[in-house]
Amino acid sequence: MRQYKDKKITVNIAALDGFGLRDYAEMCGSALAKSHARSGDAALIGGYLGKRDTFDKAIVRFGMLYADQAEADFALFRAAVDAGTIPVR
Repeated sequence: MRQYKDKKITVNIAALDGFGLRDYAEMCGSALAKSHARSGDAALIGGYLGKRDTFDKAIVRFGMLYADQAEADFALFRAAVDAGTIPVR
C-alpha cells in the first residue's frame, strides 16, 4: 500500500493525566516493540540464540540498567527545572 499523504498526528502530552500518559507510553512502546519484532526471521533468530537463557538475561539486565539511567536523568532534569536552569512554560 502506498501512502499518498503524510497523516501524522500529535498528542498534547501536557494535557494528559497520569493514566493518559501511562496509556500513551504503553501504546508507543507496543508499536515500537511490534515493529522491531517483525524485522527478522523468528526461526533464524531463535536458532542463532539457541535454547539457553543467556540472551534473555542480558536483555532484562539491559532494560533494568536503562530504566535506572532514565530515572536518574529525569531526576537531574527535574532538579534543573526546579532550580530555574531550564525554563518551562
